[in-house]
Amino acid sequence: MMKGLFTAASGMKVQQTNVDVIANNLANVNTAGYKRTQADFQDLLYVIMKEPGAQTGSGFSTPSGVQIGSGAELVSTTKIFTPGVLEQTDNVLDVAILGDGFFEVELPNGQKAFTRDGGLRIDGAGLLVTAQGFRIAPAITIDSSVDKNISIAADGTITGKNAATGAPVPIGELKLSRFANAAGLRAGGGNLLYETASSGPPTPSQPGQDGTGTLGQGMLERSNVNVVSELVNLITAQRAYEMNSRAIKVGDEMLADASNLVR
Repeated sequence: MMKGLFTAASGMKVQQTNVDVIANNLANVNTAGYKRTQADFQDLLYVIMKEPGAQTGSGFSTPSGVQIGSGAELVSTTKIFTPGVLEQTDNVLDVAILGDGFFEVELPNGQKAFTRDGGLRIDGAGLLVTAQGFRIAPAITIDSSVDKNISIAADGTITGKNAATGAPVPIGELKLSRFANAAGLRAGGGNLLYETASSGPPTPSQPGQDGTGTLGQGMLERSNVNVVSELVNLITAQRAYEMNSRAIKVGDEMLADASNLVR
């Protein structure tokens, strides 16, 4: 059986995965805080028919040898943490991270998760939560006596006014967490990311300090997906898939020609 059939088939498989990744990027083009994913590929093992530098019968050495590749495979999918498009919402509880960092949230099972989705809300207990209802950590409570037209400073300081007297009321501080390798975070859906051994532990700090970004109130960070670039990548993946399928067809025709020699 021709080796090229399996080699081309591996190319078709990786392009199928590439299209899946691109489709997910396009589907999340308006998702708050979403970071585009990039598929990374590598070539497979080589069949060494003649070692580079091997001695020939005439006493010379081959300059490059004969090495036949076995195709390609998916090696990783990497989150690209470039800044997303900022959208002005004028909602006082919408907060965009301008720079590096993640909001830490506490899940109902006590597990920690991280997000760049700054669409915050206030639940029935007065706690500051995400749109999914997960509590922001450390916990921030907004008392019912405070005017809900609160102010969130660039350094995360949250202040409000007493609804009855108008006196300033300190509420709390939003913190941000950074990772040594943010691309190593595990995506879990719901705009949430989870710590892994590859990402390293989170380093919490005040916004604007220790390399973290600042906060922008009344705006949201949308995805960093560039629709034009993704469509170009989609076309490239489609053409690569077609070329690999063409290679399989050519291999099949060559086998057919060989089998017809005995007729």
